[in-house]
Amino acid sequence: MGGSVFSEVSVAKTRAQLNRALRQDEMRKKIEASGYETHVHDVIRNLLDPGQEFSAVEVQRMNSAATLSLKMMAKFIPDLKSTEVTGEGGEALTINVQSFKDA
Repeated sequence: MGGSVFSEVSVAKTRAQLNRALRQDEMRKKIEASGYETHVHDVIRNLLDPGQEFSAVEVQRMNSAATLSLKMMAKFIPDLKSTEVTGEGGEALTINVQSFKDA
């Protein structure tokens, strides 16, 4: 004998979640305009260029500047591991739970 139970759960976004998403989107645009991301890429490119030589102090300064830029970006842009999961087009996520006994 086999039975199945289907239940559907819809998880809607709260007003706070929608406001947070809006603020994060605005902050992403500001970060892109400020050049933090470009700065980090420039530092990496310079450090990886075998034709350039830097003193230990210069390397330390570039490393510190890149680290600070990454920290500023991380304050406003969440890591992928903490990104919310939504349905298609940002709609509420629908979860179907299935249980099969004696299958």
